[in-house]
Amino acid sequence: MGQRKVSASTKQKTVLLDAHGLSIANTRPLVLIAGPCVIESEALTLSIAGQLKTLADDLGIHLIFKASFDKANRSSGSAFRGPGLAAGLAILKKVKKKFNLPVLTDIHEPSQAVPAAEVVDILQIPAFLCRQTDLLIAAAKTGLPVNVKKGQFLAPEDMAPVTKKIESCGNGKILLTERGTSFGYHNLVVDMRSIAIMKQSGYPVIFDATHAVQLPGGLGDATGGQREFILPLATAAVSLGIAGVFIEVHPNPAAALSDGPNSIALSSVRAFLQKLMSIDVVVK
Repeated sequence: MGQRKVSASTKQKTVLLDAHGLSIANTRPLVLIAGPCVIESEALTLSIAGQLKTLADDLGIHLIFKASFDKANRSSGSAFRGPGLAAGLAILKKVKKKFNLPVLTDIHEPSQAVPAAEVVDILQIPAFLCRQTDLLIAAAKTGLPVNVKKGQFLAPEDMAPVTKKIESCGNGKILLTERGTSFGYHNLVVDMRSIAIMKQSGYPVIFDATHAVQLPGGLGDATGGQREFILPLATAAVSLGIAGVFIEVHPNPAAALSDGPNSIALSSVRAFLQKLMSIDVVVK
């Protein structure tokens, strides 16, 4: 990163989800983005959403529910990918209606942007696709907030051209997510300088605490993970003053059909959030 200077004076921007009365900013109270890695079934998805909703209401934290209708990037071609676009969006629509929650999902092709935008509140660009111009433009043109995960192969300052592509469509509703950098074989490293640098854009920064502990390809035909490091990394990120934390949760991570090794058990989420919220209050 050379001698890049980091200033604390950048004006921080706010992304609004008006329909849900939610303001997302690095200076606002911490937001939780949580849900299963992939939609495994309608019943399980609704169950997880309901439990997270109850927990978030109890703790007084704003919740954005997340789940993928298709995991297009898997270690193995035979791995479970999800129900697909139409069936997946139908389930996410039920989550919104039943629990009145804002919903986030990721898209992998420009053609998915419009149908997804008709259901969800935030479109997410996966890390491996963060420089795909057509995908970014398609997401931006929907007018929805766009959450872009920083590629494992990018320096944090390289996200500036990414945001400019979205801004070129007149969309300034951008979230930037840190999820670790590839370093060596089957490993990711989180450089906390990345968060400070991306905050210089003024856009809300999210820390993806569960993908950050992945061991890509670590199980041979599947991704491994080091769940024990989720809380230490999350506490460090929140101490820097960020907008939100992204986590993947599952009632039984050992049985999850995707990203189980780096998912948090639903039973552990309350204590996890209490720790982060106590830090967030002090920082802000």
